[in-house]
Amino acid sequence: MHKNFKNIEKVVYGRGSFDTMDGILEPVRKENDNFFLFIVDNYFKGKELEGRLPVKAGDVVRFIDVDPHEPTTELIDSLRDEILASNGLPSGIVGIGGGSIMDIAKAASLMFTNEGSSTLYQGLNLIKKPGIYHLGVPTISGTGAEVSMTAVLTGPEKKLGLKCDWTVFNQVILDPDLIASVPIDKWFYTGMDTYIHCVESENGMLNNAFSHAYAEQALKLCQDIYLGEDAGHTPENDDKLMVASLMGGLSLTYSEVGVCHALSYGLSKILGEKHCYANCVAFQHLEDYYPVGLIEFREMIRKHNIELPQGLSKNWTEEQITAMANVAYNLPHMWNHAVGPDWKDVITIDTIKALYRRM
Repeated sequence: MHKNFKNIEKVVYGRGSFDTMDGILEPVRKENDNFFLFIVDNYFKGKELEGRLPVKAGDVVRFIDVDPHEPTTELIDSLRDEILASNGLPSGIVGIGGGSIMDIAKAASLMFTNEGSSTLYQGLNLIKKPGIYHLGVPTISGTGAEVSMTAVLTGPEKKLGLKCDWTVFNQVILDPDLIASVPIDKWFYTGMDTYIHCVESENGMLNNAFSHAYAEQALKLCQDIYLGEDAGHTPENDDKLMVASLMGGLSLTYSEVGVCHALSYGLSKILGEKHCYANCVAFQHLEDYYPVGLIEFREMIRKHNIELPQGLSKNWTEEQITAMANVAYNLPHMWNHAVGPDWKDVITIDTIKALYRRM
């Protein structure tokens, strides 16, 4: 299968690059109803970064708290409807925050030009019209959301992304200064999302020279960041992590993720666990799928004194385990990559339930 996916149109990288945003947005301001919608992680409300936003008359700023829960289709639909009713059609959207904010910005961009609920578009190439201009500014690195063609949303029935060429950002600003304040635990979990992206991309049926090149370099950067002589949450490693996140996202774009991400989706959809943390919880039990990666992952956990919970499944009901298994099973593209086109001969609901019971 040949993939002909769109990449980000433009990327600016480097410390202080956040302040180039005003000039980048200026030519776009004449579009539609001549205002920008800024979607910003609520963490930055009242902080120094808020004062640096290049907001002009008519612009709208929405601070969104994504800490308790990941983005939902309901959030996207209500945001779109509210802005259209009160302000009109934005010239574009700026998303400033972590992976969830990135996904909100990407999804909202598409839904401003596509009718109906975003639940109608959860899947591959279901979007009918290009979205409006959208710019992403990650303030935490690892998810690869800044480069991916997917905006992951949790809906009433499923957790699944709006996935198409038009999802990809028109512009990304990568400023390592912005991730300096990320707490150690989140720095670890999101960085491990990059690491797991690459391990799963490499260990599957769809791996190829193109995806391998990105994964190989991203894995090397992760090894430097988390296991090297100068391992830790340092400015030099923040530079590396921003680049690794982008490369990990490109690797999975041209390959695919696998077993860990399928299980993670179940944990997020049914139990509400954050994606990067859920990946770590699941990955530690997948030695029969990713033995080499898991050895290194455990070294990283020890080196950074990260404690992942054990025995979680003892507190889960049979109904919860079954529901999570159904979510994971209904991600055929992930199982096809991880196991092969005959994956249904190997993977059953009971197989997946057994994987959850390891946790």
